[in-house]
Amino acid sequence: MNGKALVTGARRGIGRAIALALADGGFDVAVMDVAPSDELSAVAAEISAKGRKATAVAGDISNIDDHTRVLDEAEAAIGPLTTLVNNAGVSVMSRGDLLDVTAESYDRCLDINTRGTFFLTQAFARRLLNVKTDAHRSIVTVSSANAVAPSINRGEYCVSKAGVSMVSKLFAARLGDDGIGVYEIQPGFIETDMTAPSKARYDGLIEGGLTVIRRWGKPEEVARIAVTLASGLLPYTTGQIIQADAGLLTVRY
Repeated sequence: MNGKALVTGARRGIGRAIALALADGGFDVAVMDVAPSDELSAVAAEISAKGRKATAVAGDISNIDDHTRVLDEAEAAIGPLTTLVNNAGVSVMSRGDLLDVTAESYDRCLDINTRGTFFLTQAFARRLLNVKTDAHRSIVTVSSANAVAPSINRGEYCVSKAGVSMVSKLFAARLGDDGIGVYEIQPGFIETDMTAPSKARYDGLIEGGLTVIRRWGKPEEVARIAVTLASGLLPYTTGQIIQADAGLLTVRY
């Protein structure tokens, strides 16, 4: 049986790439973003053009009261979901000194990246326990290398990603007896609209050996990992962290 996935933050970048790769892998896909847009609708149209069921759903993951509606809309369009890809997230409101971080920026990162992801995963998991299917049931969360590596000019983002990394571990432990695979992907330097403002800064550092593989990653490379995990192609695994970071976090001396 083909899987049926909901991908959050799917309008562009890594989320869009994951949604399209899932469709190529035989999944029907509901794509979600914070608001309706031509870009989001275009992603759904691309999925449909691949011969898969698709729908675009608008919703803010930080609005916990709206999670049931989002899941209902997705399932009404493509059927009972077997996979959740937690990709939606925000960066800091402005980069700067750790001593100048505002409560507004901190709360925004935590509300969306951590709290929203936790409760959407919870709502999805409750449903997933009742889904009887031959497809691999899975939850894949896209966090960041900053879940591990501190970046002091965006500390609130790092805190939120460290938190969501624990969210993944917790649900892996809770859902293991139910045969549900839960995984985390920690991307490093991936070329997206979100990373564009810092690209010039890191180009030279990457070329100088900051990463083992001396280039930026592509959203499609992260997407391939996500499909592998969602499809159950890494048997006897759950709770794993896949560091899609070109060796950024590899200890070297």
